[in-house]
Formats: sequence, structure tokens, C-alpha cells
Amino acid sequence: MTRVTVWNEYRHERQEERIRQVYPNGIHVQLASFLSAAGLDTRTATLDEPEHGLTEEVLNNTDVLVWWGHVAHQEVSDEVVNRIHKRVLEGMGLVVLHSGHMSKIFIKLMGTSCDLKWREAGEKERLWVMEPSHPIAAGIGEYIDLEQEEMYGAHFDVPAPESLIFVGWFEGGNVFPSGSTYRRGSGNIFYFQPGHESYPTYYNKEIQQVIINGVNWCAPVKRDVPVYGHSEALEPIRSTVGV
Repeated sequence: MTRVTVWNEYRHERQEERIRQVYPNGIHVQLASFLSAAGLDTRTATLDEPEHGLTEEVLNNTDVLVWWGHVAHQEVSDEVVNRIHKRVLEGMGLVVLHSGHMSKIFIKLMGTSCDLKWREAGEKERLWVMEPSHPIAAGIGEYIDLEQEEMYGAHFDVPAPESLIFVGWFEGGNVFPSGSTYRRGSGNIFYFQPGHESYPTYYNKEIQQVIINGVNWCAPVKRDVPVYGHSEALEPIRSTVGV
């Protein structure tokens, strides 16, 4: 069974009543609820726990880390970021949601600013499926309609993805690469744009299905981590030195 850790800052929900009304127990609890219902072995962690809840032991027992952050990116310790980065290179999957695009770990893995345009106007978003045969799009029709979402708009300063699965169109005219996959080292990464804290996006069944699919796609292949460095020859070498 795939072991999932859902990480959330858990700041908005405690500090703002309008957010608490949408996610009374925290975004992480809502995410974990449908991932658990899908048969995934799910736990949660939050920013204000010791080591942000992401100790060596927790990460070593995590196959896929799901990340939601927004107002406290800089409060995440570099030590924990380096710990996550190492685990991704070793094969742990990473699903980065919504404003997690500006998290330290996503920026470190992408090597760019990861910046974009944004607008919070409660506008409609239509997520078009660009790769209908991709496993992350399984069970989804031609598009997903969301009545309200925060606008994220191009240009999105990230490297060219391995796969561009969703493109979002917003009522105000902007478009955005809303669902993209990457590989870093042995780890799979899925970035998925919908999920502003003041809208009930994570209650949408199709959005839930995409995130479940994303976690399953990011799950690591069980194999040994490659060995690097000096290597002895596998076959006899006929030296030509001095000939």
C-alpha cells in the first residue's frame, strides 16, 4: 500500500474564520480524507509541529509527499527542505498543490523562480485535459469546470514539463499550465494548480480523482537507489597504453 504524507501550513484555517468555514479541520484533513478513502495509507503533518512533522523517520516511511503551502514558505527550515530534496532524488514522489509552487522545495527542484500571474476574483475555471491517455487523467472527461478559483496565469516560470496534462482557462481570459509532471533523480513530481484556500475546490470529486491519480502516478518504483562514484570494470580491459 502506498504510504502518503499530506503536509499543510495549517495557518489560514486557524487565523481566518472565512477559511475555517470552508476547511474547519484544515486543508490537510480534507485531502487526507479522500486519499484514505481511496485505499492509500495516509498521515498528515503541519508546519508548527517539531521539524514541521517531517522527521527523517516520517520521510523514510513516506512514498508520496503531498504539499500545500501559501503564507509561510520562508518559515520552512532549509534543513527540512534539504531532507525532502534528498528523498525525492532517491525516489519519493511529490505532489505540489496550488500555491505550493512558491515553496522552497518546489523552487529547489525546478531551479527557477516558479513565479506567475495571479488574481483572486472568484472567477470560473475550466481545466482542459491535454493528455487524455495519461494515468493522471484517468476517469476525467474532456474538462473539469470549477465555479470559483483563484486565477493563475502564464507565464509560469518553470522548466518545460515531461507532460502537460491540464491547461486551465479562466473567465477573465488568462490561461495556465495547470497540471504538469516532472522527474528529478528517481522521483516523480506532479504540480496541480486548483486549490485556493477560500474556495471548496478539494470537495470536488473530479479534483479529488486527479489528486488520487497523481499520488498513484508519483508512487516510487521499488528498486535500489543507483550507486554512483568509482566503478570497477565488469569485463577484462585490454590496455593500449604504451602500444
